[in-house]
Amino acid sequence: MLDYDFMRNAFAAGGVVALLSGVVGYFLVMRGQTFAGHALSHVGFAGATGAALLGLTPLGGLIGATLLGGIAMGLMGDRLQGSDVAIGAILALSLGLGMLFLHFYTSYATRATALLFGNVLGVGLDTVRALFAIAALCLVLLALIARPLVFASLQPELAAAKGVSTRWISVLFLAVVALATAQCIQIVGVLLVFTLMVGPGAAAQRLSSRLGFGVALSAGLAVAEAWLGIALAYYTDWPTSFWISALSAAGYLLAASMGRHTFFSFRHIDKL
Repeated sequence: MLDYDFMRNAFAAGGVVALLSGVVGYFLVMRGQTFAGHALSHVGFAGATGAALLGLTPLGGLIGATLLGGIAMGLMGDRLQGSDVAIGAILALSLGLGMLFLHFYTSYATRATALLFGNVLGVGLDTVRALFAIAALCLVLLALIARPLVFASLQPELAAAKGVSTRWISVLFLAVVALATAQCIQIVGVLLVFTLMVGPGAAAQRLSSRLGFGVALSAGLAVAEAWLGIALAYYTDWPTSFWISALSAAGYLLAASMGRHTFFSFRHIDKL
């Protein structure tokens, strides 16, 4: 299986994307912003198809659109929190714009299918390098804001009183989410971003109330699901995205069946 270049590229890309998605997804679930993350994937679809229509690099359009969308959501702050209707409208409009751009640029239809459903087996070496660079940047940035991010997520009023800029923490975090979402689309597509961005994080929070262990567990689950999904796709000739989605769902259901754990008690803040 690993004798083929495209399989080695698939495992490398799947591993680095899953690692970042698992780490970011844990905090995304903790902050209750999973729906916003899903909306960013649709914004990215519109950006990629729009870039193709203008003769630009689709990956650049994907990253640029999700990054701008994440920053905008972060600047909106509390006005966006719990606003499912507004986020749903953004999601629908973005997907509609993407389809409109495809209407004027039909030769991009094949690539659009890969964006919607993912095609990790078609990832080239240049894309793998770009994914590694983006993942490294995101993990460094996330490490720098981890303490105030957790504080602002669990006790926002106290964090603000202590001088933590909750709005800018939100902007930085959603910028990281945007880049992670753009990466995730390369593996499972726009419509299945929840697979790696939410499933492992939600499962990890069911299994542990410890922050450090929970983040590591989420990343481990995401990588395991991605790699096992790629291997199963190779041996069965079924879509990779199906296998990764099925494994993610099975992992969460198994974690949920083991009992609900209290999520990250406030007393752990003193240990951050």
